[in-house]
Amino acid sequence: MSEVGSELDGLAELLESNDELRRALLTPLFPVKERKAVLASISELAGVSVPVRAFYSYLIDQRRLFDFFGIREEYQRLADEDAGLVTATVTTASPLDERRKDRLRRALSERMGQEVQLDVVIDENLIGGAIAEVGGMVFDGSLSAQIQGLRANLTKGS
Repeated sequence: MSEVGSELDGLAELLESNDELRRALLTPLFPVKERKAVLASISELAGVSVPVRAFYSYLIDQRRLFDFFGIREEYQRLADEDAGLVTATVTTASPLDERRKDRLRRALSERMGQEVQLDVVIDENLIGGAIAEVGGMVFDGSLSAQIQGLRANLTKGS
């Protein structure tokens, strides 16, 4: 699976870094035959496997090459799932240093019972803390959630 993933990543990087190539391949105004020839040539030079080349060709035939980035993302998610990995989207008010990332990753891995990798997103609207979304669950450790919890406890006690 990792070889196919690497080949998909290679095309994605090429399309992201070359506007002219991206336009030529993703715009249906160019003839299918020419787009397939360009992609086949690039794939051959890059040493892309025959099955992945056939997949690229199929996407052009079906006019779905513009869906390539979403397909690649879903492939990666399935490959990670097969490898026992899950991705947690962590929203924080400021960047996390490596020590804090590692501590959070280990805590989430323990909680989820499988290896977790982090996708950290910065949201300057958060006052502090972090919100982690993983496996359909949300762990809200934001300062706002903590204040709301404190408020609920104080009003319950009065």
